[in-house]
Amino acid sequence: MPKTISRFTCQSCGYESPRWLGQCPACGAWNTLVEETVAVSAARPRRASNVPAPEAVPLKAVLPMPEARWRTGIGELDRVLGGGIMRASVVLLGGDPGIGKSTLLLQLAERLGERQLLYVTGEESLEQVRHRAERLGIHAPGLRLLAETDLERIMAAADALEPELLIVDSIQTVYTPELQSAPGTVAQVRECAARLVRMAKTKGCAVFLVGHVTKEGWVAGPRTLEHVVDAVLQFEGDRHYAYRVLRAIKNRFGPTNELGLFEMTDHGLREVSNPSELFLAQRRPDVSGSAVVAAMEGTRPLLVEVQALVAPTAFGTPARTSTGFDGRRLAVLLAVLDRRVGLSLAYQDVYVNVVGGIRLDEPAADLAVAAAVASSFRDRPIPSDLVLIGEVGLAGELRLTGAMERRLEEAARLGFGRALVPKGVGSLRVAGINLLRAETLVHALELIGCL
Repeated sequence: MPKTISRFTCQSCGYESPRWLGQCPACGAWNTLVEETVAVSAARPRRASNVPAPEAVPLKAVLPMPEARWRTGIGELDRVLGGGIMRASVVLLGGDPGIGKSTLLLQLAERLGERQLLYVTGEESLEQVRHRAERLGIHAPGLRLLAETDLERIMAAADALEPELLIVDSIQTVYTPELQSAPGTVAQVRECAARLVRMAKTKGCAVFLVGHVTKEGWVAGPRTLEHVVDAVLQFEGDRHYAYRVLRAIKNRFGPTNELGLFEMTDHGLREVSNPSELFLAQRRPDVSGSAVVAAMEGTRPLLVEVQALVAPTAFGTPARTSTGFDGRRLAVLLAVLDRRVGLSLAYQDVYVNVVGGIRLDEPAADLAVAAAVASSFRDRPIPSDLVLIGEVGLAGELRLTGAMERRLEEAARLGFGRALVPKGVGSLRVAGINLLRAETLVHALELIGCL
């Protein structure tokens, strides 16, 4: 019988400890160390290796890899992947339960048509997968289903079928009998993913791995799982709402700043080709606390409504709540409004919401958020034909942001006639847009009548 030892592995970062710890010393997470039992073989004496040293190859002697991309037929997915699925690539798809990961992959199988696909389901039966496919109207003549969690049997089926695309739903349910630990543990996830990556690289088969997420929103398991794959896609959105956002956190074959938008319907996911019109469809122009920002998500300009509500606090400490916008950045903007503009918000509750489930991470949204807060505080609506773009500095100055011309062109296409921008834009001209230039936040709020 092989000897077994116990070790504790952090589910967040993969740190290993011989004893249990309340807090992981590597990543600082609490209560993430899980005990694992590992079989240890008897130690063998080391022998001198007679293997000759490998020969290093000059850079110019390395043959370029042929780019074989498959257009999936789902434009938003192709955008995030960088143009399609690369041959022999491994993609990790993460997202909350019920967000639509399996639905997206079944629709991907339908669009790929006659290509040979192997869909391995470890969480559902074959009947459940077929029921979902019938509900979505998916036929996929090249799709083969396999309900299995044993990695050895999965790889044997892949060797026999030789699919062009292998889908594993999900990697946390797969295990290898060579390890004594249970499925879903750090050791099992790491080993199974590594072997699937080696299979993809040697056989030229593209692999999609579905991953569970933790309560913090990260893919469950060690971070090394994200390092070994070629691309990490995050499926975001509230399952109680219709809109879904697909982001690329990592992509070796394309950009990581692209974004794909979908709408969940009774017949599956539908691509949202013009999200700006969708997000602004129900906007009320005569209400205070509403501003429109022209944001950039990768190469796509996106017009989004930012709402703010300022109300007197009923307690000693005012509330500061934001949805879709960084709470720490909101605190900075409120301090600038207080110190540089003169708006007394110390005894006011402030609530900020980005409409449509979109998250604004770029500094260009600063001006719109600050203007929405000032508009709600003064109860003065912002002009409905005005779009706001600009970063706010700690001194109250407005700073330039990138891709200004593309933002303004999108605003003009949607019928906005004016844009409030930093003064540093210079002589920029966009047809159909009248530019209002402001040097400071005070000047900007005066131009829109919120002071």
